[in-house]
Amino acid sequence: MSARRSLGRRFGWLWASYAVSAYGSGLGFGALPLIAVLVLQASPAQVSVLAALGPAVGALIALPLGPWVEFHRKRQVMIAMDLARFAVLLTIPVAYALGRLSFGQLLVVSAVVATARIAFNAASGAFLKALVRPDDLLVANARFESTTWSSIALGPPLGGAAVGLFGPVVTIVADALSYLLSALGLAAIRGHEEDHPRRTGAARVRAGELLDGWRHLFTHPGLRALYLNQLLVAGLIMATEPLLAVLLLGELGFPPWQYGLAFAVPCVGGLIGSRLARRVVARYGQHRIIRAVGTLRAIWLIGLAVVQPGVIGLATVIAVEFAIIISMSLYNPVLATYRLEQTPKDRIVRTLSAWSIGSSAAIAILSALGGLLAQATSPRTAITVAGLLILASPLLLPRRQDTDRPAPERPARVSTIA
Repeated sequence: MSARRSLGRRFGWLWASYAVSAYGSGLGFGALPLIAVLVLQASPAQVSVLAALGPAVGALIALPLGPWVEFHRKRQVMIAMDLARFAVLLTIPVAYALGRLSFGQLLVVSAVVATARIAFNAASGAFLKALVRPDDLLVANARFESTTWSSIALGPPLGGAAVGLFGPVVTIVADALSYLLSALGLAAIRGHEEDHPRRTGAARVRAGELLDGWRHLFTHPGLRALYLNQLLVAGLIMATEPLLAVLLLGELGFPPWQYGLAFAVPCVGGLIGSRLARRVVARYGQHRIIRAVGTLRAIWLIGLAVVQPGVIGLATVIAVEFAIIISMSLYNPVLATYRLEQTPKDRIVRTLSAWSIGSSAAIAILSALGGLLAQATSPRTAITVAGLLILASPLLLPRRQDTDRPAPERPARVSTIA
């Protein structure tokens, strides 16, 4: 079967909604730190706080949202989260126009956006599983993955040009409007939504439900291994990004346009990897791809530790980032499909919320540790340590294929207390 076959009009609206918000986010990539520096003259410490505190607070707020989202209609939750992001982002250009923009407001906006993103992603995973056939999940996830990487490749350069032409808040306006358009696209999805799980007893969120996502992840052998692996890999890769910025722009003297080029060009690999996902899984099997590509994505990071000035250094960064991205874009849709296959319908939202919250926490912690190490030694040393540590991550990948069996589904009207 062709990977380009139609998945239906309802999926088409879902994909279009995702695409418009992804490209809006691409245009607005790094907009909050940029506004903090250009408009509020924020210090480096404040920018670091903005980068870490907003998402961390958002993850804490999202913790009780997982059970709440689980027991509500997913499309309605997704629309609400899009509208929340539209409304809160729009407060920035309004405050800017009135001369009332503050650093505290940027922190609040960052936290709300992070919370809404976690809730939206969790709800969309459950909605997708109910929307497409099981054998189409990988195709759907691969299409989302290719959209993500194309938005990263095109969005930031266009956003930077727009800021230069029209001012610092223009990309925030574009990002806000993209969420409004996404909500309208989701509202256009017609048809009956599968019944959502229902509680027996009290309607309020129970304490045990907050941990159900992690309970499922840690009691499932395959998911437990993949979750721990993802925490380490994602945390270490993201921890090197600010260190690499300091190394390239500071110590090695790369001009900003070369720095942007070094990260935009490799995103082409995201389109390649995501388009290969279904084909290679059909040929080699899901487990072998998870093992092989999960290992491959860990071996390239150490290459960033040997970057030198000039054209050779630029080519090195592009080559390393390309290898990482093509591996990640092939691995991610396979992982996302496996995760949905192995999670019962009445636990999908809480499981995906737990996954996102854990990933955010790991990135924050490892980024902070990387910054401290770079401060005590050098950015190059910190990148080297991250590159060496990530080489151990394949040891966390699942070794046995016999854990790869679909999760049993429970009736919708059951108590979900473990």
